[in-house]
Amino acid sequence: MADVHPEHAQLQADRIYLGWQYILLHPDPGPPPKRPSPVREPSSAAEPDPAEAELLRRERLQEDMLNRPVRLFRLFMLVVSVLILAAAVAGYIGWSFALLGLVAAGGVAAICSFALVQGDRAVKYRVLEQQARDERQRRERDKELFRAQEEHAQRYREWQGSKERHDKQLTWYAVAVPDDIDRIDVAGGTLPGWSALITLLGATRLYSGGHLTVLDLSEGAIAKDLIELARKGGDDPLVWVLPVDLPKLDLGATLRPEAFADVLAHVVSVSEERTTRDLSFDNAILERVLEVLGENATISQVTAALRALAQVGDPRDDLRFGLITATQLERIGTLFGRGVSDRVVIERAWALESQLRKLETLGTEAVRLPPARLRVVSMDRQAGVFGNRVLGTYVATALTHILRQSPASDRPWYHTIIVAGADKLRGDVLDRLMDACETSRTGLVLTYRSLTPTVRERLGRGHAAVAFMRLGNAEDARVASEHVGTEHRLELAQLTETISDSLPGVNGGYTSTIKQVEDAWQEHEETRVDLAGDITESTEWGRTAEKIAEKERVLQRSREFLVEPHELQQLPTTSVIVTDATAQGRRVRLADANPAILTFPKTTLGELEELREAMLAIDPEQRDEGDGEPPPNLGPPPPRLDWRKGRQ
Repeated sequence: MADVHPEHAQLQADRIYLGWQYILLHPDPGPPPKRPSPVREPSSAAEPDPAEAELLRRERLQEDMLNRPVRLFRLFMLVVSVLILAAAVAGYIGWSFALLGLVAAGGVAAICSFALVQGDRAVKYRVLEQQARDERQRRERDKELFRAQEEHAQRYREWQGSKERHDKQLTWYAVAVPDDIDRIDVAGGTLPGWSALITLLGATRLYSGGHLTVLDLSEGAIAKDLIELARKGGDDPLVWVLPVDLPKLDLGATLRPEAFADVLAHVVSVSEERTTRDLSFDNAILERVLEVLGENATISQVTAALRALAQVGDPRDDLRFGLITATQLERIGTLFGRGVSDRVVIERAWALESQLRKLETLGTEAVRLPPARLRVVSMDRQAGVFGNRVLGTYVATALTHILRQSPASDRPWYHTIIVAGADKLRGDVLDRLMDACETSRTGLVLTYRSLTPTVRERLGRGHAAVAFMRLGNAEDARVASEHVGTEHRLELAQLTETISDSLPGVNGGYTSTIKQVEDAWQEHEETRVDLAGDITESTEWGRTAEKIAEKERVLQRSREFLVEPHELQQLPTTSVIVTDATAQGRRVRLADANPAILTFPKTTLGELEELREAMLAIDPEQRDEGDGEPPPNLGPPPPRLDWRKGRQ
């Protein structure tokens, strides 16, 4: 078997890693074949064979029973001969008659003796014949034993080879998608599951030389381990915690007035079911206001102008604070007619001001920020839910406009954007962000907690890969199973199920790094890239890797399951079902996104299909031998199981 380990299968920049799948190409051969035992032989020549002794005893007993009448008759004849001889000596009978009687009685006795001798010879012949048969059988047994031992030696060599292949084989293969896709949609999952997936995906992008932006709308600090991992890799990530860091957030400061108006119009519509006509109306109001205020207008100036337009509050306060000038105030009063008689304009201006005031401090204390390959924008859990949605929509929309103005990257997914909790954004905001990322060749990862109608319309749309994690809702699980296809049979490692409940959760929150940023920064020395080592030292997943690895050596079993709704509702925390389209057809794979798996000795960064081809190229005999069963979904799908039938 080819020696393919993480050091030989290096991180590839053109792959987006989503986890590892557990596959045993060479099943456990079990215990070694039992050696054939020879028939027990006598320990020495002096010790008789019990079987032969028993045979001789039976034959002699049988012969004695058959010859008993002959012996008795011979004894009778001998007694008669003695009596005849005694009578002749005593003179009772003549010697001629006595000799005749002795000859007759002696002859009969001799005949009986001959019969007894022949019987003894027959017994010995039968015993010798049986011994000869036993000897022939013994020789046959010895030959059979020799052949059995030869076969055992061959089977043992085969078992030893299978055992060696089983012990040395890789068990965790990377699950990745090529960078020619535009987007990855992640549906379902828990906060710890998202944390594992984003840590793995983000770390592999950073360690392959890319840049990463995380917009965390989950309010669960799911990128906390990723931040520590980036620091370990020699980077100083920038972390904004909104709304506290809103004054130092300069995102969107360089937008042109028309683009800035478009961003603000989408921010205002975050909580309303607005049509395209309503958005265009809000956009027109904001464009006119920004035209009056001039370039580089701040949000606080825009809200002051909207208050003047809506006749809310005392404009002299805004004049005193310098948010608006008298000339601008006069021009605003004549934008939509003298006295602002249009009631619709007044209502919309009031609504715009009430929403945008949450962004009034945006960029008021902007500082020069050092370059960073990891940027995280998160929402403070202590802030209001509605305010966080406004801030999230603003960041997403501002990013969209920045991407629209940027040239297309030479390398796809060189810059990756992850939006965690994307189901909190409006559908049109998501559409614009998807289009901007596609045209600029920016990688986009969207995670959705639930499959709302807005999410279902966009799930997998275009050239996108779709990943499903645990879906607690029954309706969401049904939709996901239909999307994947219930005929697929996936293999789930026992290790993934066992450690799912014992994995570290998402604790605490983000710590802002913007507050400590100074105008000057130092260049970092280039450090040695060791992704597995950095995961072990700087993440909660890695710190539990030793305990997990101990279980990995013991728990080497797996089970198969069909993609049914009830199975999707009880997926382990870090399990991810990845579906993507290739030239060979649609692929469906089950992965474990636990970053600690990278530290296992039998984990590779190579994909299963590529390594199988590499191993077959090294050892072509494996193709003919059919060594190992094909893993799930690499061959024709097996017949679907009917769980309604009981065991036979």
